[in-house]
Amino acid sequence: MKTHERFLNYVRIHTASSEDSTTVPTTARQFDLAKLLVEELHALGIENARVDDKCYVYASIPATAGCENAPALGFIAHMDTVPDFSGENVQPRIIENYDGGEVVLGNSGRTLSPEKLPHLPSLKGKTLIVTDGTTVLGGDDKAGIAEIITAVERILSENIPHGKICIGFTPDEEVGSGADNFDVAAFGADFAYTVDGGVDGEIEYENFNAAGAKVVVNGFNIHPGDSKNKMINALLVAMEFNAMLPAETPANTEGYEGFFHLTDMGGSVEKCEMSYILRDHSSEIMTARKATMEHAAKILNEKYGAGTVELGIRDQYRNMKEKIEPCMHLIENAIAAAKELGIEPRVQPIRGGTDGARLSFMGLPCPNLGTGDFACHGPYEHVTVEGMEKCTELVVKLVEKYAGFVLK
Repeated sequence: MKTHERFLNYVRIHTASSEDSTTVPTTARQFDLAKLLVEELHALGIENARVDDKCYVYASIPATAGCENAPALGFIAHMDTVPDFSGENVQPRIIENYDGGEVVLGNSGRTLSPEKLPHLPSLKGKTLIVTDGTTVLGGDDKAGIAEIITAVERILSENIPHGKICIGFTPDEEVGSGADNFDVAAFGADFAYTVDGGVDGEIEYENFNAAGAKVVVNGFNIHPGDSKNKMINALLVAMEFNAMLPAETPANTEGYEGFFHLTDMGGSVEKCEMSYILRDHSSEIMTARKATMEHAAKILNEKYGAGTVELGIRDQYRNMKEKIEPCMHLIENAIAAAKELGIEPRVQPIRGGTDGARLSFMGLPCPNLGTGDFACHGPYEHVTVEGMEKCTELVVKLVEKYAGFVLK
């Protein structure tokens, strides 16, 4: 089966995770895809494929004769889609020989536009898969799943020599808990790659240090006609808090630049809550970002009274760079494999994170490979058939390279 054919099957399965759930996985519907993937792996002859009670899919293929001493190489992707935009009833549309211009997304009133997405003209002539404008597409990360399984199918059907291959599909990556219950020992790999988002040829081993912050502002509401020197408007204090932060947001930063991102805000005069994510590649600057928020809360509590602003900060994941640098063969081999396939390797930092960041600190060095996915996490998400095919070929080529690889 072709990569994009698998992909079209997967995206129609609703697998959005949930930030508010306390169950594992956060949504039972993720099992629907997990069970299908196990069935597909069994059909390929991988008898040990299984899904555990926490919705983690594991499978492995023993090394072929003569490759028993090669490193065990893993490939990992996640099954869930983002919880903050619908992943239900996805209706993908295929556009052959895309002209590089605007694409009307169904009857949603939304349009893929080169004005807002400048990379679109570079996709001219390719086969584009888009949404109907009312859901995500699910390329993040069902494109990665399709690429891994299709690569494995080719390796087995073409009898390509290989070391031990380990396959893992995780739930709940989009809510930051995809690696929480990942069994590294049972997975059985020495090294791995996540295949999770980004254009074909992306090779990433640096990611943000990440934290989440919750701000609760407790106001004092009283009749506005009798409120002088008495009322504390929680909404206004919240705005004051945000204004005290540096104007470093996702909309005006790039590359290694970090940010404060206000993701949610709601409330009333009596009480207001805000949620932020903090990101930075530098651990030192991340520490300073946390201190900036703490200082803002301190100043406002001194101004309006103790307990007016409550601040909680929770670390989410760390920059995997320090864990990958001792294993730079993972990056060097990926670059070489891409070049051999005529793919332009793009080694760049991730302005986000993957399961691989957490797994690297759990003892499994795990950089990331692109999947050919663009504009993920919203209705403008799109992939190219050609990009997914290149990513599939890259997985196959890496398996070939590690079949004869000797650790120094």
